[in-house]
Amino acid sequence: MSILSTEKIVLDAKASHKNEAIRLAGELLVKAGHVTEDYVDKMLEREEIVSTYMGGGLAIPHGTKEAKSLVKSTGMSIVRFPEGIDFGGDEPAFVVIGIAGAGGEHMEILTQVAMIFSDDDSIEKVMDARTKEEILAIFQGGDFA
Repeated sequence: MSILSTEKIVLDAKASHKNEAIRLAGELLVKAGHVTEDYVDKMLEREEIVSTYMGGGLAIPHGTKEAKSLVKSTGMSIVRFPEGIDFGGDEPAFVVIGIAGAGGEHMEILTQVAMIFSDDDSIEKVMDARTKEEILAIFQGGDFA
């Protein structure tokens, strides 16, 4: 099972609240078999503790430390919100990346995502991508496929 695949990418999502956006990203991980349904609740719980908004239009929701037992395999989902979602930052989140890391892979995924988005053009590339395959190609350099 790959960490990221086209089945875990949504191009034109809409949500009225960040919790709805997080739930959507989490449900993609559930459907792919990476996590149990309870993991999504832990993603929402983490958001209550500290915002997962990273800046630059990017949010990376993930479960709390207590959620480790709910992760079946490492996975990642990407949900694009063209209209943006208020995560409480200085600007809306346009890309929400849900992650679940088995073992110690959690920090490795966060680091790889941060490296991809350290390039100022990355969020623009993700937003301009016309297909799921184009988004997947952006992340393939980070070994997410």
